Amino acid sequence: MQRLGYTRSSYQPDHLLLTPDTFVRAPRPGMENATAIVHVSPAVGAGFTQYTAEFEAAGRLGPASGQRFVYVLEGDVSVDGRPLGADGYAYLPEECDASVTGGAGARVSVIEKPYRALDGVAQPAMLIAAECAVAPKPLLDDADLQVRVLLPGHPGFDFAVNTMTFQPGASLPMVEIHMMEHGLVMLAGGGIYRLGEKWYPVTAGDFIWMAPYCPQWFGALGKTPAKYLIYKDWNR
Repeated sequence: MQRLGYTRSSYQPDHLLLTPDTFVRAPRPGMENATAIVHVSPAVGAGFTQYTAEFEAAGRLGPASGQRFVYVLEGDVSVDGRPLGADGYAYLPEECDASVTGGAGARVSVIEKPYRALDGVAQPAMLIAAECAVAPKPLLDDADLQVRVLLPGHPGFDFAVNTMTFQPGASLPMVEIHMMEHGLVMLAGGGIYRLGEKWYPVTAGDFIWMAPYCPQWFGALGKTPAKYLIYKDWNR
């Protein structure tokens, strides 16, 4: 039960932490038997939209507002008729009409962004894959911090999506300050996130938005690994 008037959620000029107790659900245009929790959008100055879609039986997402990335959090989902289980994902280019459907109880994290073309470089084609098929690599030779790069590094992609897994006690090696913005979904475990000049306890289910140049740092706490899915604009 929520303590009256209390939440870990916080909205600051350069970052946003949203915790499940503050999630608001509403359908997006064209959705059928599904609803969305919109975590961040251009309404706060972000260059992308990120939301969690929750499906009922025979659920379907509506049209995308640009290119779309879908990561399966739970349940069975199909993209263009191809089945995806938990941790499966798909990239759908702008104006792609591939359907995204799910069964009762399925949940997906969705990222949508208008495509920024690069002269002489074609927009990428549809991609469907599974996170487990991507080899993890240590960040800066730290074996306790493993990164899986989910989208190719080809310059046709104007954003990147990775998963990062921290063993208990592992942390980012530095406070990062850079021009890229982030959308982050905590998938498992928890720890402490520094955002700007504030420090937040975070746990599975939380969402974080970081504006460009927001100081950021994370350290994993607890007895189980911490893992998150993270977006950033890239190659532009």
